[in-house]
Order: sequence, then C-alpha cells, then structure tokens
Amino acid sequence: MSDLLKKYTDFLDELDTYNQAVNVFTWDLQTAAPDMSIESKLKALSFFSTKAFEMTTSDSYAKMLDELLEPSVFEALPDYIRYAVTENKLQYERFKNVPTDFYSEYVSASARSEKVWEKAKEENDFAMFAPHLEKMIAMKKKMLAYTDPGKDPYDALLDQYEKGMTTKDIDPIFDEIKAGLKPLLAAIAAKPQPDINKVNGYYDVEKQRKVQDIILKYQGFDTKSGTTGESAHPFTMSLNESDTRVTNHYNTTEPINAMFSACHECGHALFEQNVDPRYKKTAAGEVEMMGLHESQSRLYENILGRNANYWIPIYDQIVELLPDLKKITFDEFVSIINYVHPSMIRTDADEVTYCLHIILRYEMEKAIFIDNVSVGDLPALWNDKMEELLGIRPANDAEGILQDMHWSDGSFGYFPSYLLGSVYDGMILKVLNEQLGDIDTILREGRIKEITAWLKENIHRHGALYSSKEVLKRIGAGEVTAGPLLKYFNEKYTKIYNL
Repeated sequence: MSDLLKKYTDFLDELDTYNQAVNVFTWDLQTAAPDMSIESKLKALSFFSTKAFEMTTSDSYAKMLDELLEPSVFEALPDYIRYAVTENKLQYERFKNVPTDFYSEYVSASARSEKVWEKAKEENDFAMFAPHLEKMIAMKKKMLAYTDPGKDPYDALLDQYEKGMTTKDIDPIFDEIKAGLKPLLAAIAAKPQPDINKVNGYYDVEKQRKVQDIILKYQGFDTKSGTTGESAHPFTMSLNESDTRVTNHYNTTEPINAMFSACHECGHALFEQNVDPRYKKTAAGEVEMMGLHESQSRLYENILGRNANYWIPIYDQIVELLPDLKKITFDEFVSIINYVHPSMIRTDADEVTYCLHIILRYEMEKAIFIDNVSVGDLPALWNDKMEELLGIRPANDAEGILQDMHWSDGSFGYFPSYLLGSVYDGMILKVLNEQLGDIDTILREGRIKEITAWLKENIHRHGALYSSKEVLKRIGAGEVTAGPLLKYFNEKYTKIYNL
C-alpha cells in the first residue's frame, strides 16, 4: 500500500470513529433515551457530527483527494477506492461552503425536531410541531443554497436520495401508476372484502419479538453482526461495518403490521450486511441510492411477504407463538394480508394503495419546495390530497400530516424512493422468475435464502458502485418503467379478488 493510500485509509478509520459515535447517539435517541437525557445526548451528537463534518471539509482533506485523483495515482487504485475518492471529492465540493456553525445548528435542530414530532404525534398536536417543521424547511433551503446553488431545490433533494432522478423523470412514472391503479382499485372495491377484524385479539409483545426473530432468521439476517430494538417508527441503521440494527413497533391487539415491518426492515439490513467487506468505511459501502435500498425492503415485505407461499414454511411456528391466530384459517390470513382498501396510515397500507400514499407525499414536497406553500396550510392540503387520491379524509393530524417522521429530521425528498423501490421490484421480480425459476415454488419449498443469495450476488455485494439505473440494466431488467409493477398488481389481484 502506498503512503498516500495508507494516509487515506487512516483518515477513513478516524472518520468512521466519529460517525460511529453519531450513530450510537442517534440510535439511543430514537429507541431508549429517557427524556431527561435528551439535551445532553443532542449536545454530544452535535459535537461528533461537527467533528466529522470538519474533517470532510478541511483543506488538508481536499489536498489529499486531489493527490489521489492524479491520473497516474488514480488508475493504480482498486475500483472501489476509485469510486470512493471520486464520490468524496464530489461531496467535498458540495459541502465545503457550508459554515461549520450552521451545520452544527442543523444537526441539533434536526434531532430536537424529531423528538418534538414524537410527542406531537402522540398528543395529536400539529401546533406543537409546526415551528420545528418551519425551521427544518427554512434550514434545508439554506443548506441547499450552500450545497447546490442555482439548482432546482427539489431536484437537488431528490438527487440526495436517488442519484440522477429529477421531477421530470418521476412525474411520468407516478402519473402512469395513478392512471393504472384507478380501474384496478375500482374493480377491487366492488368485490366482497375479507373480515380483517377476525385477526384482532391479544398478542403478547415478547412473543411478537420472537416472531420477528423467526422472520429475520428465515430471510437471512446475520445476528452476529446485527441486533434489534423498538421505536415509534420502525427503521434500520448501520452503526458501523459490522453492526446493523433494525427496530419494530408492536401493537398488542394485532400482530400483522409488526410482522411486515420485520420483513421490510430485514430487507434493508440484508443489503447493509451483504456489501463486500472491502468496501466498508468507504463511500463504496455507503448505499445511499434509497430507491434501490427501498426496493430490497419492499421486495421482502410485499413481493415475497404478501405471497401466500412465503408463510407456508414458518406459519405453524408463528401460530404457536401467537395462539389468537388460530381463530382464522391460513387462507383467511392470506386474504387479510392482501386486503386492498384505502387507509389513513402509510405504514399500515396494502401494497397497492401504498403507491398513492407516496404520490401524496411527493406532491406535498413539491408544494413545499416548488410552490412555497406555508406550514400553516400544509395540514389542510394534506387532507385534500388524501381525499383526492384515496377517497378518505383524516379525522385528525395524527392520522394525517403528523404520521411520518421523515420531515421532522429534514429528510425531504426521501418519500419518492419508496415508490421507485416498488417500481424496481416489479422489474426485479421478472428477472428473478427468469433466472431462478418460479418464485412461488421457491417460497413454498422454504428456499427463500436462494433469493437472498441471488440478491447478494447481483445487487448487495456491489454496495454503491452502481446507480439504481445501472443495477437494473446489469441484471437484465432494462430501463426504468412502471409496466412490470402494474402487471404484477393486475395479475395478482385479479386472481385474489376473482375480478
């Protein structure tokens, strides 16, 4: 290893130490931190975040990157280091003009806003959260003025989560989905619906945790480099290269939402755990194409998890842990998990109407960053769009604009990634059936880890080396299109609902 490359990897090791501290404090704030500890943890979070920020915007760091980018040096580097250095340089150029004091303030405001959102949601009090949301929007716009001057603000936000995607790319895809789902949803609504209340009962939280353990193991989660926790909103995060964590949220009256959260978050975790170990601590190992990331979580949650065959190998184990499920037959269980109907809460939505929940949020974010709609007008606009897209209207803000955590921490532009992930899944399913064989048979025979292994080989191990569009082309899925997803929905639900 050359002295320059060793200097670079030593730098990444030190940076990783600060980032680990940031991740530990973030995890604690979102899972277990008592109220009295929040301010001290926010202070520590801001300190370590700022230290990492100072390292990656320093003149010495820029000089080192420039030296690594010298053609004679650059060509001799491993491919993943070349990617990392190039990406590091791009990020340096984006953030070098952000004042350190402003960055530190942004980190603190973001974490504090998230804690206020939790309380506001619990108490159904948008007025409590509104000043923090207003501040996060203003700070995000100010941040974009530093990082992406002259660029359309919302396109800049989209690019942070799905590189290369703009509203011009997304609008026609989402419009096609809206138009394509309208006749399908109308046909489903005209048919008899399953009695979802049959599943209601008492479900012990400790037993639900054991069900999650079964699901995680079944899909391939590595407990030697991962663990679980609980939070108001389920999420996945990697604290470092060998520590990936997932959370869940449990309800004692019904277990299904937690079961599918486990499927979903495990999909994220598998991507993180299966990246080539050589890439860890480099930008090549930091998978920030969230459309691709969401494609993996939503593949396990929906394409696989809502397939009746997924449950056949493990259903008896689950029923033994959750005996109230014995009140329903397996076929009723399958009908309930595939019940398509408009609902208020995105995370509880079926896989079809979920698409409209994301389109709503996409249109809301465009209203905020393109149309400059005021914070005070957002709840009513949300409710109007819910009525327009789903035909229902929230009774309160807890089931309306307060239901998601994303805006509280400034993650504007993330929401479209969920639906892009589903679009990618329609394309990936087609390839899986072509290359692995019939997915129904694979699931029914308990061979789901063959799917996990295929995903690792073709997607996960490459980390961030390829964009989402490049990954889809590499596996033979072609250009991004909503066609396969709509085909999947129509074929599946025509059969389920006997349309």
